[in-house]
Amino acid sequence: MEGILINNVVRNDAMTMLKKTSRTFYIPISQLDLGLREAVTSAYLCMRAIDEIEDHDELTDPLKVELLLGIHEAFQSPHIIEATQKILSPYGAVLPAVTRQLDEWAMLCPTSGAPIVYRYIAKMSLQMAEWVQNGWSIHTEEDLDRYTYSVAGMVGEMLSELWLWHDGTQSDLTKAVAFGRGLQAVNILRNREEDLKRGVDFFPDGWGFKEMQQYTRRNLQLADSYIADLKEGPALKFCKIPLALAHATVNLIAVGGNKLTRDAVLKIVSRVTG
Repeated sequence: MEGILINNVVRNDAMTMLKKTSRTFYIPISQLDLGLREAVTSAYLCMRAIDEIEDHDELTDPLKVELLLGIHEAFQSPHIIEATQKILSPYGAVLPAVTRQLDEWAMLCPTSGAPIVYRYIAKMSLQMAEWVQNGWSIHTEEDLDRYTYSVAGMVGEMLSELWLWHDGTQSDLTKAVAFGRGLQAVNILRNREEDLKRGVDFFPDGWGFKEMQQYTRRNLQLADSYIADLKEGPALKFCKIPLALAHATVNLIAVGGNKLTRDAVLKIVSRVTG
């Protein structure tokens, strides 16, 4: 009984944190089937936790690398919760809540789905550490592809594995990468000024908004093809929402806008979910 109560507390905390950290993903995740919902919530919040380390203003790059490599090792160990707490607890005063609670988000994942989620958390932590070490150095489209894979393309892969784990839904892994990559490219376009202010440039040499929009649209077209192949079910229902929001955001950026209003988001979600 106590275990169930703890799980419910963690589940409620997780959904509250999800709502705070992502307007885009809270709606589709909250509509997923039981079990799959916990797995995707766990994965999203764990990835958000490590992303906050990568983007942190006050942490030095060597400390970011140390923490990310520590998390990489923790998620490959048999004692993930204890190892994660040991790595992060000394920095509780400077880390955001979503990162401090990484152990809770890991606990939320159903046992049978955990090997998939934990493998990708470990992989993402390692690759993020490498990007911090090389100063997010992006000069070519190949560099950009590697970066967008590290932070989002592999999320598409992980989701495809979770669809298969949950109900046997088959999907194309190459197109799954483009799904994640396309969503990340939208963020790169949207956050251009903010990124430059913190000294990071994700645009390859010689690229302007035109080239980055072409890159984004090319990946979103593959993402359209990815979801067109999905059978009716939770995977398709989930993917439709962020993809529709991504298309709408790119169209908005193309005419000089930046961020969809809450009203626009709700209208798009309503249209997509019927």
